[in-house]
Amino acid sequence: MNSLKGKALISMSLAVTLSACDMAPKYVRPELPVPIASPQGAAYPDGGAQEAIVSADTAWKDFFVDPRLVRVIDTTLANNRDLRIALANVEQARAQFKVRRADILPTVGLNGSATYQDTPPVQFPGLGGDSINTDIYSASVGISAWEIDLFGRVRNLTKAAQEQYFASIENRNAAQTALIAEVASAWMIMAADQERLRIARDLKSAFGQTLELTKARFAKGIASELEVRQAQTSYDQARADIAQATTLVAQDQNALNLLAGTTIGAEDLPEAMPQDDVALGNLPDDLPSSLLLRRPDIAAAEHQLRAANANIGAARAAFFPNISLTAAFGTMSLGLSNLFKSGSDYWSVAPSASVPIFDFGRNQGNLRYARATYDAMLATYEKSVQTGFREVADALARRGTMTDQLTAQTSLRDSARIAYTLSEARFRAGIDGFLTTLDSQRALYAAEQSLLATRLARTANMIELYRAMGGGLK
Repeated sequence: MNSLKGKALISMSLAVTLSACDMAPKYVRPELPVPIASPQGAAYPDGGAQEAIVSADTAWKDFFVDPRLVRVIDTTLANNRDLRIALANVEQARAQFKVRRADILPTVGLNGSATYQDTPPVQFPGLGGDSINTDIYSASVGISAWEIDLFGRVRNLTKAAQEQYFASIENRNAAQTALIAEVASAWMIMAADQERLRIARDLKSAFGQTLELTKARFAKGIASELEVRQAQTSYDQARADIAQATTLVAQDQNALNLLAGTTIGAEDLPEAMPQDDVALGNLPDDLPSSLLLRRPDIAAAEHQLRAANANIGAARAAFFPNISLTAAFGTMSLGLSNLFKSGSDYWSVAPSASVPIFDFGRNQGNLRYARATYDAMLATYEKSVQTGFREVADALARRGTMTDQLTAQTSLRDSARIAYTLSEARFRAGIDGFLTTLDSQRALYAAEQSLLATRLARTANMIELYRAMGGGLK
């Protein structure tokens, strides 16, 4: 009967704990501190929000269409050390959450003991006596100092640990998103440097032919030494650019190997700037600001904000009584053979309570600290939203003018190439002097470099817009 009373008391304690009040403020997601829609103006193209949602859901293996780049990113995700550190941080936060969650329910322990006692005999006048040997055995199952969470202190600490765990997951996702964008950008920079090396080699060959022709004309007295020196400058410039581009390509490969955490095979490295896009071009031209909430860095900031809100509840609960419970149920007998026989069972329940009276401002200080932490996390969250909005707006502004710039640069390069061909033909025919040909050479070289930089910027803009929208998780 007594055992049933003890079990009933434990059950009531569990029920009270599970239905205890929550001292944490009700969490309400803050309003976004940015405009509802993307910026509008001459630099921004028109678009639709539905397209934005579809594009944001595109997996990175579907977004990047070059198989070599896909293999490089896959290798990087498997070997990058920074990503491994982020994953280890997730596991640490997960373990801490499990430890904190275990405090909600009592820890049940099994105890067993044996006492062997030899008591000296009681001496009476005129009577003898023998010593008394007593063997006491006991076995019990019980809980020790379990806090009955009437005011939600333990549950709020558990919720805070859970939100920290969720934040670590989002931080890991943010690291992956940034890593994918960084690898794709590094791969494209190497492709551009390979293309720059090819252009320098082609122009060196063309400039070399012009130089030989100028030297031959000089030997015949047709051209001046000034023209020879001018032709030599264009040729030497191309040679210097070849040396510089060769160095850049080697450094680009080293950067890729560091990001990938291993050596990238030659079959996956770009040999020149791809003629086709390496990524999907149907990215959004407009999107609602609420879509920013899907960015992992913003999601992580909100989880930190939720954790700070829960910590306020834990700090508030510290002002109220702390009630704990120690209980045991077991059996005890004077002989081992009688340990589990009828009538040997016993139980004990020892509730205790402590009420803070004078703590000299400790609890009040902890509450103020929790509220200040919440204010800091709120500002951090809002800053993350504003930063994300700015990054997307910048990418959209660049995208809005990129097509016109690329078209103009392509036309400029084509015109410069035709002009160079015509001027060289007129020079060979003796119609024009070498200065006109020299200007055409330099204009063509500059146009080739500008077009290459524009093509690289266009691809970088596609990658940046995809990253800014929170892509790269799937």
